[in-house]
Amino acid sequence: MIFLAQAAGWTTDATTLPPIPGAYALLIELTAPAPLPPRLGPDPLPSGDYCYLGNAWGPGGIRARCRRHLAPHTRHWHVDWLTTRAASLWVKAFPDREECDLIARLLQTPDLTVPRPGFGSSDCRRCPAHLLACEPSLSRAKLGAYLDHTV
Repeated sequence: MIFLAQAAGWTTDATTLPPIPGAYALLIELTAPAPLPPRLGPDPLPSGDYCYLGNAWGPGGIRARCRRHLAPHTRHWHVDWLTTRAASLWVKAFPDREECDLIARLLQTPDLTVPRPGFGSSDCRRCPAHLLACEPSLSRAKLGAYLDHTV
C-alpha cells in the first residue's frame, strides 16, 4: 500500500510546509467507499489510494491550504468529501508549480488514472480531473519521483 513506506518530501504535518504559493499533492487512503457530491454521480468512490492535486495561491500559501486538508472537518470542496473519511492523509509541496502541470505529468504514467471525471476540476478547462486513483503497487517514493520528474 502506498502509505506504508516513508519517502522524502511527504508529510502529515502542515507546519513543515512552506507558507508560499504553489501546488501540492495530497495522498488519500480510503479504507471504505466514500460518497461523493451528488453532481459527480450516485456511486461512491471505491476504497483505495488517491492523489489529489491542488493549488494554493492565497494567503498563507501551501502551508495554510494543506493545514485545512490535514485537519478536515467540513465539506466545502470536492476533496473534502474524501479527507473527512480518509484513514490517512499525506501531503507534498511544489512551490511555484501549477497543479495542472502535475496532473499532466502523472497522467503520462501507467500507475495513475482518473477515477471520476470532473472531480476537483469544475473550474479547470485543462484537466479531466484533479483526483487520480493510484495503482495498488505504486509506492509513495515512486509517486514523488513522478511528481519531481525524476522517473
